[in-house]
Amino acid sequence: MDNEQQLPVGHLVADETEVSIPVVEILTGRGFVTGKSGSGKSNTASVIVEQLLDAGYPVAIIDADGEYYGLKEEYELLHAGADEECDIQVGAEHAEKIASLALEQNVPIIVDVSGYLDEDEADELIRETARHLFAKEKKLKKPFLLVVEECHEYIPEGGGMGETGKMLIKVGKRGRKHGLGVMGISQRPADVKKDFITQANWLVWHRLTWENDTKVVSRIVGDEYGDAVPDLNAGEGFVQTDWTDGGIRRVQFNRKQTFDAGATPGLDDFERPELKSVSDALMGDLEDITELQEQEHNRVAELETQLERKGERIAALEDELQTARDVSAAARKMANALAHGEVGAPEDFGQQLREKNERIRELEARVAELENEQTDLNAFETGGNDERADKERATETGEDEETTSPDSPTEQEAVKKGTSTPETEADDESATAEKDDPVEAYRKQLRQRGYELGKAVSRKSVSETASLVELANADPVVVRIDAARRESLCNDDHTWDIIATLAADGLMTVHEIADKVTASVEQIQSLLTELRTRSLVTRNDSRQYALDRSGMVSIINDPDERAHNTELHGQWRE
Repeated sequence: MDNEQQLPVGHLVADETEVSIPVVEILTGRGFVTGKSGSGKSNTASVIVEQLLDAGYPVAIIDADGEYYGLKEEYELLHAGADEECDIQVGAEHAEKIASLALEQNVPIIVDVSGYLDEDEADELIRETARHLFAKEKKLKKPFLLVVEECHEYIPEGGGMGETGKMLIKVGKRGRKHGLGVMGISQRPADVKKDFITQANWLVWHRLTWENDTKVVSRIVGDEYGDAVPDLNAGEGFVQTDWTDGGIRRVQFNRKQTFDAGATPGLDDFERPELKSVSDALMGDLEDITELQEQEHNRVAELETQLERKGERIAALEDELQTARDVSAAARKMANALAHGEVGAPEDFGQQLREKNERIRELEARVAELENEQTDLNAFETGGNDERADKERATETGEDEETTSPDSPTEQEAVKKGTSTPETEADDESATAEKDDPVEAYRKQLRQRGYELGKAVSRKSVSETASLVELANADPVVVRIDAARRESLCNDDHTWDIIATLAADGLMTVHEIADKVTASVEQIQSLLTELRTRSLVTRNDSRQYALDRSGMVSIINDPDERAHNTELHGQWRE
C-alpha cells in the first residue's frame, strides 16, 4: 500500500480547494462521522467507501438500515443478511467465513442487519464478524476498514453496553497496530460513548440541531463550532483530523456516485438500477455452512423427538416394573403359603413348588432387566454414554428396518421350532370351581406348568459336544425359549429364526441378526434380553450375542441345580 496515497472526498467551502484524506489513515485509524438525518453523513461514508473500492481496497460495512446495497450498482460486493434481496442469508455461524472472504480473498462485504427480527441474532452476527476480523488481522497485518452504521446502538454513552460494544471498542483501541481500522457513524453523538469519540483520529461533524448534540461539538471541537454546526448545509461538515495542522476545516463533500438506497422516498417515480452480484463460486462455502446449519437444526429436532419418546418409554417401563414387582411379590407370597401348608397341597406338590420357584426367579429377572433398562434410558435423557446413545440413535433413525434373510441353505433349516403345550382336562364343574375359587384356579395353573416342566426334565442327559441345533431343540431348552418368547416382543416364527441364525453363524450383533431375519431390531433385542436372563444366550464386550452352550447343557442335565446356581450368582441380571 502506498502510504502517500490520498482519497479526494470534497472541497473547502471557503475557496473550493480540493480536500483529500490519506488512505492509510482511513484504513487503519479510528474515524467518527455524525450528523442528523438528511445532513449528509451516510453520503460522506459512501464517498469514502467508493474511493477505497476504486483504489482496490475492500471494506466491510455493518449496515443497520439497509442503505448501502446501492454500492452494487458499480461494485461487485457480497450483500449478506436476512432479507431475500441479499445475495445470501447468513447468521453468526457464517462470521468466520465472511471475515475470511473479506481479508483473504479481498471481497467487499455488506453485512446487512436491517432485516433481522431478532435483535440478539443481529447482535451476535456483528460481534462474531468483528471478532474474526480482529483475530485474522493479528496474523495478516493487512490494512482494512470496518464501517459501523448507527454505532450508538452498540457503544452507548450510558450503561448497558453489551459484548458487541466491547468488541468494537477493542477494535478501536487495539486494531490500528494490526491494520484494522473502524469508522463509526451516528446521528446522535450525545448517545455515543465519549471514549470512542475522543480517541478518534479523524472526525466529521455534519449538521446537528439537538442541544445535547451541539454541546458535544462545543466540548470536543469548541464553542465556535458548536454554535455553527446547526447552520451547516446538506453535505457540509467540520472536518477534524490528527494529520493536518490547519485546524478545523469546513468541507463540502462530494456526492456519492452510486445509487442512493437510503434516500427518503418521494412522489417521483422510483427506479432501482441493475445491481451487480458476486460470483456464485464465492458463495459456495457460505451456502455449505447454511446447509450444515439446517442439518444441525433438523438433528436437534430429531433428538428432541427421541428424547420425548424415551421419556414416554421410561414412564411405560416404570409401570411395567411396578407390575412385575407386584406379581413377583404375590407369587412369593403364594409359594410361602404353599410351603407352610396354609392352602391345601395339590398333587405332586414337590413338582409344583419347583415350578413356582422357577416362576419367581423369572419374575425377579424381569424386574432386574426393567430396572437396568430404566437406568439406561435415564442415562440417555441426561446425556448418556456416547456409545449407547449412538446405537440408540441408529435404532431410531431407520437401521431397524426389517430385512429378509438370505435364501441360501444354512444350518438354520436344521433347527426345528419347539413348542410346549400342556395336556389339560377341564369340565364344566371344574371351570365353575375355578371361577369361584381363585386359589383353585392358581393350583390348576401350577399343575399345568408342572406337567410341562416335568415332561422337559424327563429327557436323558446330553453330551457337551452336542451341536447347538441339538441343544436348542432339547425339551428343557425349548421350554425356556418359549418362556422367553412370551416375555418378549417376538412371535414364534421370529423367535426360532433368531435361534437358528445364532446356531448357524455364531457371534453376531443385533443389527447383524436383523440383516438375516424378518424381525425388527427392537423385537430381536427384547428376545435376546429374555434369553440372556435364562442362561440361553451370552453377550461379549463388543455387544455380540451367541447361544450359551454350557448354559443349555446345564439346563438339560440338571435344570433345577442350574436355576439355583444362576439365582445365587446373580446371573439373571443383564
